[in-house]
This record gives sequence, C-alpha cells and structure tokens, in this order.
Amino acid sequence: MKILAFGKIAEIIGKPQLEVDDFPTTEILLGYLHQQYPALKNHKFSIAVNKKQVNGNAPIALGAEVALLPPFSGG
Repeated sequence: MKILAFGKIAEIIGKPQLEVDDFPTTEILLGYLHQQYPALKNHKFSIAVNKKQVNGNAPIALGAEVALLPPFSGG
C-alpha cells in the first residue's frame, strides 16, 4: 500500500511517501503509524483512501492509495 504524507505529517515521518503492507482498516493503519511514528499522536490529520476523505474506521481495499492530510484552511 502506498501512503502519501503532506505538510507537517510528512515532516514527522521524514519523507512524503511510504510503502507498507496492506492494512484492512484505517484504525489498524493508524495503530501502525502511531507505533512507528509516536509524534503523530500529537497532531490532527485526516485520512483519504483513493482520493476520498474518510471518517472513523473505514475499510481500505487491497492496493489502495492512502493520503495523510494535515488540517487546512481556505476561503
């Protein structure tokens, strides 16, 4: 699975993209990310799966592209 990270999230991870094993749900993916990158626990971010933002615990299809999106503002 490809994980794209943006803004502060990419800074914490140390790179803008990760390749990891597939995870079945966003909750399990978050557990993995928090274990590997504990500083992420202190930052709010959204998750998008295949370019669609998801809320709560959402399924992740095999081979999906996941994006970690920091808070953004705009007008």
